[in-house]
Amino acid sequence: MTEPFRLLLPKAELRPIVANIPHSGLAVPDEIAEMLNPDYQNFLPNQDWYLDKLYDFLPNLGITVLQAVFSRYVVDLNRSAKEPLFGSFWRSPIPEKTAFDAPLYRISPSQEQIEWRINQFYHPYHQQLERLLNQIIDQFGRVYLLDLHSFMGPIVDDVCLGNVNGRSCFEFLISTVESAFSAKGYQVVRNKVFNGGYITRHYGQMPQVEALQIEIRYPIYLNPTQLDRDVVPDWNVVEFEQAKANFEAIFSAIAQSV
Repeated sequence: MTEPFRLLLPKAELRPIVANIPHSGLAVPDEIAEMLNPDYQNFLPNQDWYLDKLYDFLPNLGITVLQAVFSRYVVDLNRSAKEPLFGSFWRSPIPEKTAFDAPLYRISPSQEQIEWRINQFYHPYHQQLERLLNQIIDQFGRVYLLDLHSFMGPIVDDVCLGNVNGRSCFEFLISTVESAFSAKGYQVVRNKVFNGGYITRHYGQMPQVEALQIEIRYPIYLNPTQLDRDVVPDWNVVEFEQAKANFEAIFSAIAQSV
């Protein structure tokens, strides 16, 4: 079985920053895909399309990157591993339905299969993330965790920053990130709908960890005309190229500031 994560180590001087991308993975093991309703065997909605490609410059800035390999529908790494493990898209690590409340499965996974997924995909990822955070804390005394996501609705703002209403990071980090995005012309809001998922909340409670969730709206980096179809959108589009150039400048400024 493939490792549930990809670890990208810095190619420049190490910065005290870990970038986490838990929803960009698209892989679904065949045995799980076969259990899904036919409509979802070839396309699963509401994923963080291509954030791994969009942010592939981060190691060049000295930033450590951890990213998921498997789809959030295999296991959602941004949910707490507590019962019910199989249930709500918004609360359980293994969703029973899509974000739009449509049933995913023609054959529901057994309790044994659910626990296998948690042990195979969820725990190894979080163990690796915690290891990375502690390693950087040992070296710098502090670490900044940037939890990177994308979205479409329920708001139309370009970028939403979430720090659990001020509880997962100090003002310095969120204002630094806000200023960097604003300088490139993006409209930025704080804690509006997306105020921080499980990863931001959980790791933001660790001593010497400051965690910030960064949500970007799909049309910022994807072609809007492709987003109303049940197909994976293209990344080889003008919007993607422009966003990537802007984001490299943005995260370079962030890395230098912290």
